[in-house]
Amino acid sequence: MELQQIRAFLAVAEELHFGRAAESLGMAQPPLSRTIRQFERELGAELFHRTTRQVSLAPAGEALVGPARALLEAAENAEQSVRFAAAGDTGRVRLGFGSYSSHRLAAQLTRASRSRKPGITLELESGVYTDEAIERLHDGTMDLALVRWRTRPPGIAGRAVMIDQPVVLLYDAHPLAGRSTLTVDELADEGFIILPADPGSTMRDLTLQWCHRAGFAPHIVQEAPDLWIIGALVSAEMGIAVTYDTVAAAFNHPNLVTVPLDVEHDPIVVHLAHRESPNSPALREVLTAAHAALPTVEVPRPRAREASPAPTLGE
Repeated sequence: MELQQIRAFLAVAEELHFGRAAESLGMAQPPLSRTIRQFERELGAELFHRTTRQVSLAPAGEALVGPARALLEAAENAEQSVRFAAAGDTGRVRLGFGSYSSHRLAAQLTRASRSRKPGITLELESGVYTDEAIERLHDGTMDLALVRWRTRPPGIAGRAVMIDQPVVLLYDAHPLAGRSTLTVDELADEGFIILPADPGSTMRDLTLQWCHRAGFAPHIVQEAPDLWIIGALVSAEMGIAVTYDTVAAAFNHPNLVTVPLDVEHDPIVVHLAHRESPNSPALREVLTAAHAALPTVEVPRPRAREASPAPTLGE
């Protein structure tokens, strides 16, 4: 069935008059009559009873009215969906992020996107660290990601939306808990709780790098699958952890203490990343919303130091 035939049939079925039906369709009556006759031949059934005085629906025509209206409505919905998607009014955008520090940013972006374009679905996926996120941005299985990098990957665009500062996470009875700041060498005798190597955590890489630069290998007493478990283990007095100030702010353990870590380091920057030249109208709309929800932050200059280059970082 062609949509032209469906529209012609419904016009005649509603008017029960070929002249008025042709007028409603903006066409002459003879082409309308030919369309209906051709439609009946294709269906192998008479749709209308015709006399010189009136037109009425045949049983086959009565049976076709409901399905024909459903077909026409479905076609109109499909056309409307395409128009909305092309205009960026609807669509799906997949956002990945890794740690607790990014949760607030993801929530702010979701709210701004919903306010700007309610028809766009922002799909959130946590536990996606930088290495995986960049790979998925490249292969198209992710559209946006909150990531940390030292050098912008090829084919990826992004802007700085947050600066992290390193802190030491301690239980409140720890001898160092009352300090205003701590240096890395003061942690040489401590037991460390860290993320496993697999997710490619920036803070794990930085912790190992800073300890080695201070002249010791950290004593790792426990690896934990996520930062929430790390906080719980530190709270249980199993060891200490180095993390970001933005992560520590999300913990609600009453006996946890954070102390700033005084260490020379390049700025730890969270970027909102995406493929260069995004071709999705929905993604472009979300990026527009992000400019207001997640303003670009100024990245401070790195503090000078004499040290070997740091490894490539993931979140």
